[in-house]
Amino acid sequence: MDIVKSGIKEQLDVLRLREQFPVLEREVHGKPLVYLDNAATAQRPLSVIEAMDDFYRRYNANVHRGVHQLSVEASEAFETARKDVARLLNATSDREVIFTRGTTEAINLVANSYLRPRVKAGDEILISHMEHHSNIVPWQLLCEQTGAVLKVIPINEKGELMLDALEDLIGERTRLLGLVHVSNALGTVNPVREVCEIARRHGVPVLIDGAQATPHEQVDVQAIGCDFYAMSAHKMYGPTGIGALWGREALLEEMPPWQGGGEMILRVSFDETTYNELPHKFEAGTPNISGAIGLGAAVRFLFDTGIEKIARHEQALLEYATERMSKIEGLRIIGQAAHKGPVIAFTLDGVHPNDIGTIIDHHGVAIRTGHHCAMPVMQFFDVPATARVSFAAYNLRAEIDVFLNALEKARQMLV
Repeated sequence: MDIVKSGIKEQLDVLRLREQFPVLEREVHGKPLVYLDNAATAQRPLSVIEAMDDFYRRYNANVHRGVHQLSVEASEAFETARKDVARLLNATSDREVIFTRGTTEAINLVANSYLRPRVKAGDEILISHMEHHSNIVPWQLLCEQTGAVLKVIPINEKGELMLDALEDLIGERTRLLGLVHVSNALGTVNPVREVCEIARRHGVPVLIDGAQATPHEQVDVQAIGCDFYAMSAHKMYGPTGIGALWGREALLEEMPPWQGGGEMILRVSFDETTYNELPHKFEAGTPNISGAIGLGAAVRFLFDTGIEKIARHEQALLEYATERMSKIEGLRIIGQAAHKGPVIAFTLDGVHPNDIGTIIDHHGVAIRTGHHCAMPVMQFFDVPATARVSFAAYNLRAEIDVFLNALEKARQMLV
């Protein structure tokens, strides 16, 4: 691959890393794949693929319910993955880690199990203007059903949270604050520690949507000071359909189960049910065992590679791409916060983002176009959609050059 060879001097460690990702060897439309859609989903290393394959080949069995050897091995691998996630987030105990289908289900769990019993008409739920739909719609549903009120912390023209407005909005009737750690649509890295400090002064619990943070920085829920933290495996080199909710153990103990069924019980009769202990009371039914094992492997991949090394590499890519793109006539970068993750959303005068994405796809370049499940962000910046490039540990500066060349050809065709 020419684009790989051209990056040897500056990205030698990344070249070794790329060897762990089989998909990066393929071609698209006769061109080497340049995958820059990592904020939507990252690719998987061999360690994740092989861990899941090994489960199905060697010890496929249900967990926690059998005394035979395969079930014992599956249970051990499943619970080891939980410990891996607890380590990733610096949880005080793996009892605080609940496996979910991803960030969306984790947020819905908090909405229905934690907040629903505590909220009444006139109470307030506070979120920001830059939220993903998964941190908007669950709260809207809850407000519709209870008479609670959804309030929104504004953002400025750079795509930054307006903390002064937060101080004005949070109050005696605020029952929960939900905030994205890193915006998928803008790349903005929010000051989550400062927000949690403000919320704590008012006695308001905080849920952080960490889907875009865990692949790119070391997350420490104890240092952040939040009460709940939601994450998805597929953003951080793991499988789809699995993620986790971290919650403070005292809060989780108080919360009733959200779903009922097998595994989340200790004893069932027709008169009553006694619920299982943490974390199992929130994991009804047969879980996504292979997914959890894959998530554990993804966490170990991050630690083995070095989360800080990944962050430095991605920031270098972000700075390079931002500088190059800022010089393109008619190109507008949407979201220019002082602190950003490896995401650049942009528009090109006179061109719909979908047309950009379609044309550069024929050059082997994969980017995202659309509203990115953040339509209020698009409305704020008065655009119907944006094109978005997002970087991961395996991306090269040379791939950015390929993308920019493809973008220039698209511009010449469309403008």
